[in-house]
Amino acid sequence: MTPRQGARLVVAITPADAGKRVTTRRVVPGGFRDAVGVLESWRDGVLAVRKRDGTLVEIAEESLVAARVVPAR
Repeated sequence: MTPRQGARLVVAITPADAGKRVTTRRVVPGGFRDAVGVLESWRDGVLAVRKRDGTLVEIAEESLVAARVVPAR
C-alpha cells in the first residue's frame, strides 16, 4: 500500500474578499464543519458567511483551518 499525503489546508481569503463566494472549514467540538456562501463581512475576528438557504454563519477567525474563494454558482 502506498502512503498518501494529506491535503494541505490553507486559509486563502482575507477581509478584502467580502462579497465573494467562499468555502470555509473550521474546527468545532468533535471535528470540522464546512460553510459555503458569500462572505458578507470579516470584522473583529468574526467572519459572516451567508449560505444559499439564507442563513448567516458566524465563524471565529481562530477556528478557521481552510478557506478559499470559489466560483459563483
